[in-house]
Formats: sequence, C-alpha cells, structure tokens
Amino acid sequence: MIIYPAVIVHGAAQARAALATGLPVTLLSAPGAAMFAGCLWWRETVALARASYPATPAIDILDCADASGMAMAALRSGVCRLVLVSGAPGWDAVAAIAQRQGGFLLSHPPMALDLAQRNAARQLATWLQGRQPGSV
Repeated sequence: MIIYPAVIVHGAAQARAALATGLPVTLLSAPGAAMFAGCLWWRETVALARASYPATPAIDILDCADASGMAMAALRSGVCRLVLVSGAPGWDAVAAIAQRQGGFLLSHPPMALDLAQRNAARQLATWLQGRQPGSV
C-alpha cells in the first residue's frame, strides 16, 4: 500500500491544485465526507482533477467515518480506498472487499494538510515534499 503525503480536499478545484504541483499526493476527503457528500461526488471530483493532471502520481481516499453502509456503497461505485473507524459494523468484511478490489481500508485517516485552512495553499508544496511547514 502506497500512501503519499495526504491533502484534504473539499472539491475539484482543491484537488486540481494539489495535483498541479506535480508532486506525489494522496487526495483525502474531509472527515466523514461519504456521509454528507457521497461516494459518487468523491469519485467524480477525483476523476475531474486527474483528467487535468494525469501524470501526477496520486491516490485518493474517501473518509466514511463510522458509516459501514456508505463504505459498502463506495465499494460498489468503484471507490476502494477508504477510511472506516475501527469497530464500525462489518469492518472486516469491508476491508476484505476493498482488498479484493485492489484497494485498502484504514481505521483512521493519515495525517494531512487541509486545503480549507488558512494559508494551506502556500504550504502545499512544502507539505508534499515531506517537510513540515516552517522546517528547513
């Protein structure tokens, strides 16, 4: 499983901005986004961004919080890299299906830069290069 430095994106514009750097990136949805935005929204957001920057190495992860049903819906829609809180009903089954589809299931999201936060866009390249903002 490869997870590049993660960036929380809230829409296609932010996803494109992350990919525009040309640096390897993990596009991570907002916490619980599967429940309020849906797996089809996520799939299309990622597809739009990737179409603009197909050469940028990237993976995407949809956060389903504790919603096992949304995780299953995501898997049915072709989204197979997910976050689902450990202890959520059916966690092992969701993990097995994700793996069969070539994806994975995480019990917590990776550390990420949230592009909705103030000044995050200025920190993006530094973050993706694996350095903490402000470090040398």
